[in-house]
Amino acid sequence: MSLMQIILISLLQGITEWLPISSSGHVLLASSYFGFGAHDELLINAMAHLGTFFAVLLYFWKDVGRAIGGGFDLIGAAATRKALSSNARHAMLILLSMPITLAVVGGFEVLAGDELKDGLRGPLTVAATTLVFGIALWWADTRGGNEKSMDEMGVMQAVLIGATQAIAALLPGTSRSGITMTAARWFGYKRTEAARFSMLIGAPILAATGAYAVLELLTAETTGAANLTDGLIVAALSFLSGIFSIWALMKLLEKMSFLPFVVYRVALAIVLVLSSPLAFGWIS
Repeated sequence: MSLMQIILISLLQGITEWLPISSSGHVLLASSYFGFGAHDELLINAMAHLGTFFAVLLYFWKDVGRAIGGGFDLIGAAATRKALSSNARHAMLILLSMPITLAVVGGFEVLAGDELKDGLRGPLTVAATTLVFGIALWWADTRGGNEKSMDEMGVMQAVLIGATQAIAALLPGTSRSGITMTAARWFGYKRTEAARFSMLIGAPILAATGAYAVLELLTAETTGAANLTDGLIVAALSFLSGIFSIWALMKLLEKMSFLPFVVYRVALAIVLVLSSPLAFGWIS
């Protein structure tokens, strides 16, 4: 990879990770365009996820601190049978959002063959998921309420919102943040609260994804042009662009709806379809 390619892919990952437009879809398209090898893509995934993970930890450090402290409170409450504190409930909602996604993704990685995995990574798949789940975001954003906060969230809602991450993990272009924000908006949570919860429950999944990518990288037999220095650049730029992206999204959602992201997703889907070999065949 050239330095310019590293910079572009890092900024792309950092900016799109927390926006409801699918970072995996964008990075997949960029990787295909640049022709990255398997080793290079592993390095990018591992280090970019590391950078964006620390970005959300820093931006939401108060919520992260509450969740960590609440985890200890949760253990204590289970032992003493006392009522859950606000922090313990905060931690519980985040924890309950994870099991279904981890089970589905783990099962898919073990049971699915390489042919199926490769088949889900095509540009037409990204186009379809970008369009379908973009429209779903618009529908939930316009039909859902706009008054609930995370403190009012029920256990089942946390489980269901978290479970939608499994769809995004299996289908590039869905957008993990997008589909969780869609579910939260459908349940009537404020736009900023939907984004906040989406990012908080995404951090553990992102950490697990990054750790898996690192493990694959360390055990890969092939070697590529990318090296550790490239990886550190990817992590640093993803971190900085991720911080900016989170800040911009939260400010934007205080004043307007998700419509700009929906329009972007629809436009991207159209471009991907029209630029595909299948479309060239239709035109000719």
